[in-house]
Amino acid sequence: MSTIATSPSWRELLSGRNGTRCLALAGGTALHAINIYMVTTLMPSTVAEIGGMAYYAWNTTLFVIASIVGASAAAPLARRWGSKNAYLSSLMAFALGTVICAMAGDMPTLLAGRTLQGLGGGVLVSLAYVLIREVFEPGLWPRAMGLVSAMWGIATLSGPAIGGVFAQWGHWRDAFWSLLPVAAVLAVIVIRWLPAGTRSDEPFRLPGLRLLLLTLSALTISLASLSHAAMWQVLGVAAGLLLAAPIAWLDRRASLRLLPALAYQPSRLRAIYAVMAALVIGSNAEIFVPYFLQVVHGHGPLAAGYLTAVMAGGWSFGSMISAGRGARFAAWAMRSGPWLMALALVWLGLMLRQTQGFADGIGLALLCMAMAGVGLGIGLAWPHLLSSLLSSVPAEDGALASASISTVQLYAMALGAAMAGLIVNAAGLSDPGGVEGARRAVPWLFGSFALLALAGLPAARRAAAR
Repeated sequence: MSTIATSPSWRELLSGRNGTRCLALAGGTALHAINIYMVTTLMPSTVAEIGGMAYYAWNTTLFVIASIVGASAAAPLARRWGSKNAYLSSLMAFALGTVICAMAGDMPTLLAGRTLQGLGGGVLVSLAYVLIREVFEPGLWPRAMGLVSAMWGIATLSGPAIGGVFAQWGHWRDAFWSLLPVAAVLAVIVIRWLPAGTRSDEPFRLPGLRLLLLTLSALTISLASLSHAAMWQVLGVAAGLLLAAPIAWLDRRASLRLLPALAYQPSRLRAIYAVMAALVIGSNAEIFVPYFLQVVHGHGPLAAGYLTAVMAGGWSFGSMISAGRGARFAAWAMRSGPWLMALALVWLGLMLRQTQGFADGIGLALLCMAMAGVGLGIGLAWPHLLSSLLSSVPAEDGALASASISTVQLYAMALGAAMAGLIVNAAGLSDPGGVEGARRAVPWLFGSFALLALAGLPAARRAAAR
């Protein structure tokens, strides 16, 4: 207890052996996060060369689904193989996926590479939090966790820059190749300085059937997006939701659960999860923003990437001004988050559909304000949703509740990406395609996602009630 009270400094965390270990753990998270924002910026240039516009959203859907599986496997892999071997194996999977992406000549090959990237990256991100408890003394845990979390902010700034520069030069494949030297350096650091960790004879266990149902649910909705027949699209969405329905029934009866038991009862905790899912799904309209900015508004890849990053900046800014505020503000933020996001999405949709007036000056400022507003809606509510979540479970479920944050967030991202692909393809993004197809898709995408954000309002009122 005294160790925690002394609160060691940043210098102690970042110097010597601790510093190299930080580099390994934070570096793995940064590699995964930068890859997400980099590829979002690259995708318009990628589909222009290799085709596969109808599968545009699958790039995110498959990546995030694989990340869910990887994140779930991180702790069991570390116990079974030791932390060093688990880290190196996930790094190899990420690197192999990156090579496949760089050499892809068609969309199915690219998607295979993205799936491997997501699997390896999901392990890296989750393993960072697992290993913090293993390699650092307790007094350093809060700072180490803060450092790892900060990598997402760095990725927001650097990811669009890396993707945008390579796309602007017409060499999107080189953006993937540029990740390999970073992975190699991380491997050397891990081999030399990360402890091997203890191995256990405990059987490798995953909630396999539930993860399979999560995967099939998102994939079924994505498959529905490939059909131009309304009947098959509706049936695909219905089938995807039906596949997700048994997950709760199975999980509440399992010894190895995905969510705390209270999540399956009429409770504040269930409402909190519902608001989190609605906000994360709503934010996934971001996937197509770089494409609309380039095709409809004529921005270059670099400018489109950084304009898209404004949305993530709004999330970060909202979290900074909201975190630590009192109970009254927290309740207001949770109730207002869905409203603010929905209004910003409608505003953004109205502007993105226009072909003129938003290239510079006031128009560009208004465009940035709308994108920042989408992120602000989730950023204001997010810290209080997470705090309320952790305070709403019994002490014995604290670790499970913490782990469930990533599970819910990643599944909502996968579901949101699948639904985004379904909506834009049904609206005409790939047929007739081009500027006309994009202009048709814009109002349907942002209008639908605004309604999805508003669907979280009843749960937000329940979550805000004390």
